[in-house]
Amino acid sequence: MAATIAPGRKVAAGPRGLRTSGGAAMLKIVEVGPRDGLQNETATVPVEAKVAFVDALSAAGPGEIEVSAFVAPHRVPQLADADEVLRRIARRPGVVYSALVPNRRGFERALAAGVDKIAVFTAVSETFNQHNINTSLAGSLRRFQPVIRRARENGLPVRGYLSAAFWCAFEGRIPPEATIQAAQRLADLGVDEIAISDTIGKATPAQVARLLDGLLSRIPIERIAVHFHDTYGHGVENVLKAYEFGIRIVDASVGGLGGCPFAPGASGNVATEAVIAALSAEGATIEIDPEELGDARRLLDPYLGTDRRPQPVADLPICAACDHFTDVDCCDRKAATG
Repeated sequence: MAATIAPGRKVAAGPRGLRTSGGAAMLKIVEVGPRDGLQNETATVPVEAKVAFVDALSAAGPGEIEVSAFVAPHRVPQLADADEVLRRIARRPGVVYSALVPNRRGFERALAAGVDKIAVFTAVSETFNQHNINTSLAGSLRRFQPVIRRARENGLPVRGYLSAAFWCAFEGRIPPEATIQAAQRLADLGVDEIAISDTIGKATPAQVARLLDGLLSRIPIERIAVHFHDTYGHGVENVLKAYEFGIRIVDASVGGLGGCPFAPGASGNVATEAVIAALSAEGATIEIDPEELGDARRLLDPYLGTDRRPQPVADLPICAACDHFTDVDCCDRKAATG
């Protein structure tokens, strides 16, 4: 289900204004735990457990669940069972079941498995793109064209993830204008929704405000989603800042699961439970059951051990996001982590 902002509540306007509503403004939480949550875990989670996890999340009531990714199994082994998981879940009316696809082959697999919506993915950072998808930003957009065309032919909405929108583990701070230009290129390509993603979790509320101030003057607000990681503890603050600007599509992962295996140090996503609590405190009525969320997360406890990715320990663009940093100097092993 979608969440609703209490009728008559005036949303705090960002610098560009146009962020108010006299009625109920819909807010959708996209639960990314089954995909972005599990892709970076070292433990093996069996198909049966993943299906039960998604079914339990469906019962909790999010408007959308990103179930898996149809990527090469050797690249993301944890999601090699995407076809089977998507086929076996119990679908609930009103819940969108989406999946990440990297190319035409991945799209055809997702379509055969019965996906409701697809997501393609690229990054503002050229270095991150090479590590993650082995091509440039321009190359990724060319790769998306037949995927988006096939999605249109089959009536499927398309999300475009824009990773490293604020910071990159390899290039450092990303200028807002670079992100805005990349987002515009995605919009021009015809994606329905653009997820502005803080891949390594270094963004601050001030940086979020600066980016949205420029971005929302060029791309309609209803096409923008936000995807924050909580590496440095700013995830919830960043969600609230985006909410102030009128953003109504927010990604979160139950229990803060997740990260990106191709971005060194990209630890867990902002937790769904924390997002619900924070937005509720701001006046949002969110039709997601926190107790059922907790029940869903606990289904994974037998499989997810304590061997989780460490938090970064230094305020340097690359070393802070590198598992090998010793808190003394750079060990020059960053390429091996990609």
